[in-house]
Amino acid sequence: MPLFEISDGVLTAVERDMFSSEKELQTLIEANLETVFNCRFIASEFWTGSQHAGRIDTLALSEENNPVIIEYKWVESSELINQSLFYLHWLADHRGDFELAARKALGDNAEIDWSDIRVICIAPNYRKYDLYAVQMMGANIELWKYRLYANGILYFEEVYRDFTPRTTFADGTGPSLQRKKEGSGRTIGVYTFDEHVKDKATHVKDLAIALQDYILSVDPAMEEMPRKNYIAYRMTQNIVCMEVQMQRILLFLKLDPKGLGPLPNNARDVSRIGHYGTGDLELSIRTENEFEAAKMFIEQAYTKVGG
Repeated sequence: MPLFEISDGVLTAVERDMFSSEKELQTLIEANLETVFNCRFIASEFWTGSQHAGRIDTLALSEENNPVIIEYKWVESSELINQSLFYLHWLADHRGDFELAARKALGDNAEIDWSDIRVICIAPNYRKYDLYAVQMMGANIELWKYRLYANGILYFEEVYRDFTPRTTFADGTGPSLQRKKEGSGRTIGVYTFDEHVKDKATHVKDLAIALQDYILSVDPAMEEMPRKNYIAYRMTQNIVCMEVQMQRILLFLKLDPKGLGPLPNNARDVSRIGHYGTGDLELSIRTENEFEAAKMFIEQAYTKVGG
């Protein structure tokens, strides 16, 4: 779809542009990781050792302290998918190397959560065979397409992410890397939406389902990510996190409470208060009316993050 610039009621098509090299694209993303994916930069061209003889383009840590691999291609190439899968498996087996690099870059107190490894592929386009291959792999690999325009606009479009309910194991493996606890025939743990609402009061369960339906309806690309203590809803980064308690639901939204004016009675600024999930605005939801009022803040968070 072409991009048009509006000037005095006249539309003018904006010409496409190209990066001068793959490294230029990589450098730009690495310098703006927090803006685009809300990740903290760890390393560039990370050497995987003489045995594997590879270099991971970008290593980072997500807002939820999960390891992140980012791979780039300046031109369309199926090699990107193969590289990403290789590095995903390598990282799952070399946690110590990642942890050393993360603490060197972010400090000794950097927390690392191995319940998920996020792999992001960025390229100008993908072949249909690439899309099919990623679907068959069942791995946590996201495909993002970019477009650079002559007016300095850089556009990202999500091409593929697995929207089936993801099973995340507490030992840091996903569907394609599932392991069993040593000496046991069972997986260590599974996080799902149903687990979060199980045994909760009926009105709380109904509110949680209503919130789930509404948040997912905001954008077809919205992804639900159940964690141990909360449920995250994200695009390129978390937009809202939902913590289901016995008698209420807490929402944590990516909004600056200080810029919202007077807050409702069920809201508070938690930017300096420890809590599960990510987001500085907390909303306590107990009633249908509070749910309806929360919709406005969810929309604002979605718009702010860049959905």
